[in-house]
Amino acid sequence: MKKLFVLGLLFGSLFANAQAYKGKGDQKFQVGANIQDHATGITLFYDRGIGENMSIGVQTVYLLSVDCDASKFEDEFDIKARFSANIGNVLKLPEAIDIYPGLNLGLRNFGAHAGVRYFFSEGFGLFSEVGFPIASYNNDPIGYEKLNNQFQFSIGASFNL
Repeated sequence: MKKLFVLGLLFGSLFANAQAYKGKGDQKFQVGANIQDHATGITLFYDRGIGENMSIGVQTVYLLSVDCDASKFEDEFDIKARFSANIGNVLKLPEAIDIYPGLNLGLRNFGAHAGVRYFFSEGFGLFSEVGFPIASYNNDPIGYEKLNNQFQFSIGASFNL
């Protein structure tokens, strides 16, 4: 399945006329699934280009399914401010593909993320992203403190605004 997806992306990039990142003023909205150890949820992103290869934004995650049902809203919710370096053009990738590593500061930690976007058309694409904490506010998180405070994988749809 992975091989088919990668082949589809490569083949589609030959015919795509979309631009994944346009520079200053570019706006993206992303919605997708968030997957982490012992929980899954929904994530929403908003990014705005502030330079040729830089964007800032906000991300929120709400966990819909937690292994044990004793968690509270504050355990399942997170919001983060983000800074990303959009380096697709630096790597000389097709315009439909953007790779963006970055840093984020959230309610639970200071962390990093890295993702890729692929646009099929001018307004619609797919994204995949990983995120992980660099420095947690709690030195030894246990139980529900680990929710939104650990390695996370997200995948979903990306839209140009």
